[in-house]
Amino acid sequence: MKIISANLNGIRSAAKKGFFEWMAAQSADFVCVQELKAQFDDMQPEFLAPEGYYGHFHYAQKKGYSGAGVYSKQKPDAVFIGFGNEEFDNEGRYVRCDFGPLTVISVYCPSGSSSEERQQAKFRFMEVFLEHLIELKASGQEIVICGDWNIAHKEIDLKNWKGNLKNSGFLPEERAWFSNVIGEVGYVDAFRCVEQGAEQYTWWSNRGQAWAKNVGWRIDYHVTTPALAAKAKQVAIYKEQRFSDHAPLTIVYG
Repeated sequence: MKIISANLNGIRSAAKKGFFEWMAAQSADFVCVQELKAQFDDMQPEFLAPEGYYGHFHYAQKKGYSGAGVYSKQKPDAVFIGFGNEEFDNEGRYVRCDFGPLTVISVYCPSGSSSEERQQAKFRFMEVFLEHLIELKASGQEIVICGDWNIAHKEIDLKNWKGNLKNSGFLPEERAWFSNVIGEVGYVDAFRCVEQGAEQYTWWSNRGQAWAKNVGWRIDYHVTTPALAAKAKQVAIYKEQRFSDHAPLTIVYG
């Protein structure tokens, strides 16, 4: 089973850069996308249902903002758009698709880097989303939550960790929250079950020469239930082409 997570930083922009041609060549079972920056009226037929895939999407009320989606080769048994919180459901951040005992979720967690107001919104999201994650875990489903979590968990997960200790995405409160999700709550960072090495980044700032110098952050994850994480066999961060400021993260589960 092959699952891809990709923050597109605009689905129309990523499409022009060849994302859907690349996606077709991957033949993944599931592709979770984030940051569509589009409304339904902006979506081309090939965005809504690429050949061989069903697509389900959550659009933000604000135009050109946020958005998430799940592509799947098989039709879901059930689809949930949003996770039941009005503030963040209005921002288009969550799609859940159920396939028998398997739940596949695409999530785009808020960034707090633009202002203190957005950082406070991020903290509110973390609080309500943690409650949701606990409920999900209790469902008994095998779960994979793919997406841009906008948190680098450990020092190994970003190049310049010392310089970012007081910056959104690497704040102590955010890292402790993520540790709780993949510790006490009982989820697993599936990527680290396979790859423990440094400099495994999925996002690079557009400022300076971050991409050229690989000054990156690992903020895109597959967060899974333990039994699914135990089946993780191969991981890949695709950097041969650039579809956005993020790189697609692929994990193959045996």
